[in-house]
Amino acid sequence: MARDEMAQDELTGLILAGGQGRRMGGVDKGLVAFRGRPLVAHVRDRLVGRVAELLINANRSEGDYAPLADRVIGDAEGGFQGPLMGIYSGLCAARTPWLVVAPCDTPSLPRELVPRLLAGRGDADIAVAWDGERLHPVVALIRTALADDLAAALAAGERKIDRWYARHPWSRVDFSDCPEAFANLNTDDDRRRLETARHEEP
Repeated sequence: MARDEMAQDELTGLILAGGQGRRMGGVDKGLVAFRGRPLVAHVRDRLVGRVAELLINANRSEGDYAPLADRVIGDAEGGFQGPLMGIYSGLCAARTPWLVVAPCDTPSLPRELVPRLLAGRGDADIAVAWDGERLHPVVALIRTALADDLAAALAAGERKIDRWYARHPWSRVDFSDCPEAFANLNTDDDRRRLETARHEEP
């Protein structure tokens, strides 16, 4: 089977929604309304039908997220330790060989996100989206067998995603044809600006 034709049952989707939303006043960012639906619902659209199971990593409002996921998982360790802890929690929870990770605050991700990550992986254990200028380390395809290594890194105090990726064979997946698709919403101004943009498909 070609790498870009990996079976759906080999993939678990993970939406990272476990942060504190400090730059939006402490709100649960994934539930903020965007074009009439929660932010997380837009990201969900990119994964459903492409993965065997969809997980949402959330540390509050679990009941609100539950209808949008097959399972809602909290961080393996408390204290809002950042996205690397969320990724670790997803790697541990996944029942498939591969995990597709995306953040809850990037509602315009490419519709073909999953197949493009698969096609661009090569022989690497991690495939990371690149918009032509910078990497987006929380948009990635990761082999779940790396969970134990990430546990060791976290135990040693590592919290930087890119430094952990560098420990493993990884590939940069070219999305330079659609850099605007990776715009994320950190503030209310970001949300208002992106809501009026025309680049997202209906």
